[in-house]
Amino acid sequence: MDALSLPIIAAPKAARLDTAAAAALGLAQRGPARAQGMLDSFGRAHSYLRISVTERCNLRCTYCMPAEGVPLRARDHLLTFEEIERLAALFVRLGVRKIRLTGGEPLVRRDIDALVARIGALKAHGLKRLAMTSNALLLEEHLEALRTAGVDALNLSLDTLRPERFRAITLRDGCEETVRAIRSAATAGFARVKVNAVAMKGVNDDELIDLARAFARELPIEVRYIEYMPFEGNTWGEGQGMLAAAEIRALLERELDLGPLGLDETAQLYQVADRGGKRWPGRIGIIAAMTEPFCGTCNRTRLTADGHFRWCLLDEGELDLRGPMRAGASDDDLVALIEQGLQMKRAGHAPAAELIALQKAAAPGHARSMIRIGG
Repeated sequence: MDALSLPIIAAPKAARLDTAAAAALGLAQRGPARAQGMLDSFGRAHSYLRISVTERCNLRCTYCMPAEGVPLRARDHLLTFEEIERLAALFVRLGVRKIRLTGGEPLVRRDIDALVARIGALKAHGLKRLAMTSNALLLEEHLEALRTAGVDALNLSLDTLRPERFRAITLRDGCEETVRAIRSAATAGFARVKVNAVAMKGVNDDELIDLARAFARELPIEVRYIEYMPFEGNTWGEGQGMLAAAEIRALLERELDLGPLGLDETAQLYQVADRGGKRWPGRIGIIAAMTEPFCGTCNRTRLTADGHFRWCLLDEGELDLRGPMRAGASDDDLVALIEQGLQMKRAGHAPAAELIALQKAAAPGHARSMIRIGG
């Protein structure tokens, strides 16, 4: 009998761990989970896993996917819920303490609330935080289910407050719905709600202060500005230029007082206030992946929707876990692959010009656009 068809083990609050997932955690015989995350060859401990659950999205953001779109993989090329759960459990056993569900747009995957509940059940076995990144278009109908399933934090994408500009960036409508959903999330009881805005020169650089005031001035929301990164097929350097972190700070400081709070994983955080005004309940963050990289303290790894393990967002290196898993690989086999991949992680990613050259030189279908990696 296949392991996934065996009786399932009960877990807290009606969420249930698949037998293979329970085995991956080593609940019965294999001892406690690692106290620290997985170590790479530079001694960096990796305790954060980002899982892409789909390559589909209901937007077409120009910085995320090629203008012609991406070919959708057949359903059997994507990880099943049972496979995602098994691998997530295995990573938790290896020391992962934070999991973020991404896409594509994770909320377009059918029965996503059930998957979130299954991942949330891992909190009984070492997982500390469960988060999701979403474009928020479908969020309001899922807010209660996500909270109940154990989601602690939401990162919600919005690059503009102007409906016409929203359509130009995403090639779809939905600006007002996104703004409303973000504000609903801020009062729904999550520990943290963030707004992610990709800062693009000549596109939305005139709205950075407006975005901050719209969400952080009255609400406990962290507004994060992300440097535009080059990915296969996007428009990096072709009219949508990167706005460097120093430029972002300078634009914000024209009207706002920023008080540095230090680096939080990837973002340089700031307490913020209007000139001479009271402190806001929200904060500002700047993610400077290109001009002020944080590779030296990177603690994250990625699992793509088609089951490939990636150790760096800006490195095309990856290893297939889906194929070996479906061929009968044991947990020890999968651990060996994961650890093999992690040892190939470099000290830091290449500069932008080199990244673009590598993408152009890659074999057809090898380089991934952002949507096929996972946000």
